Amino acid sequence: MEDISLHILDILQNSISAGAGNIEIEITGSRSGGMLTVTIRDDGKGMDEKTLKSITDPFFSTKDKRVGLGIPLLAQSANEAGGQLNVESGRGKGTVVKATFMLNHIDRKPLGDITSTLLALIAGHPEVDLRFFFNSDGKGFVFDTREIKRELGDVPISYPAVLSLLRRRISEGIGNIRSNRHEGGF
Repeated sequence: MEDISLHILDILQNSISAGAGNIEIEITGSRSGGMLTVTIRDDGKGMDEKTLKSITDPFFSTKDKRVGLGIPLLAQSANEAGGQLNVESGRGKGTVVKATFMLNHIDRKPLGDITSTLLALIAGHPEVDLRFFFNSDGKGFVFDTREIKRELGDVPISYPAVLSLLRRRISEGIGNIRSNRHEGGF
């Protein structure tokens, strides 16, 4: 995959396939620590111990799923950028996927279009609640579809005019944090 946002989109699709109704995405960059961390938490059905041990094997599959390369490719991207991948899960307890990347590593992929990734989830699965945190050295932006849905009342969150407003809100929130970054930021 060409950028980190595409890895995130793949993990989000896994969460949806696992029946998640709530998903949290946290992207944190720290110049002082030199790391970029992407954490995705869901309340899906989770994985048993056998599945969890096999998910980084690109040839592993389950009965209801064909071979998937998403997790192995994310692990490879993290490792190539001096980081690592950690996945925690349990049946009925959801899943937490955490990938770390060295910020200044030459092989770290760019962050990509996070706004479009979030909007794809919101438009395609309006029933799922999404909470997004974007942090850089203590400055942060939070976006929560539960709050947006309360503000909208009876207007669907997937309505095109709403999606347009959400695109602007997310882009500006991320942009404000990213514009404050210094050399070595993300």
